[in-house]
Amino acid sequence: MPRRAPVEVRESVIQGRGVYATRAIKQGTWIIEYTGERISHAEADMRYDDAHMERHHTFLFTIDEHLCIDAFIGGNEARYVNHSCEPNCETVLSGKEIHVVAMRDIAAGEELTYDYGYTLDDESVEEALRRYPCRCGQHGCRGTILRLERTP
Repeated sequence: MPRRAPVEVRESVIQGRGVYATRAIKQGTWIIEYTGERISHAEADMRYDDAHMERHHTFLFTIDEHLCIDAFIGGNEARYVNHSCEPNCETVLSGKEIHVVAMRDIAAGEELTYDYGYTLDDESVEEALRRYPCRCGQHGCRGTILRLERTP
């Protein structure tokens, strides 16, 4: 039987729901795998059309240039980890799996966050900033979940 992740989902001050540590977590701990249905980018584009959504909201996570995970289908608590410009976690690709890993010691009750690091494709910076705001509230907040550099 797989070990249960030391997390719980509840309301977040950052955005909607968030994931919180139920016990202290040491730096370097692999906390939880990001699970869901594995789909192509073309399928993801058909399911989620950012240009026509009232606001950007998906549970997509890119694995590589061919594959992504849609955590709306078969996803676990990891889909509720919010973005922060000063995160306490990072995501690590291991084979075709994505894991949320503690970047520093995390206290019990603390919300887990990682930097989503979205990249710009063809949209204007102004439109992208409107579509992808950040609500982390950190001192170093850049105001967006974007990396602010264009994809090559």
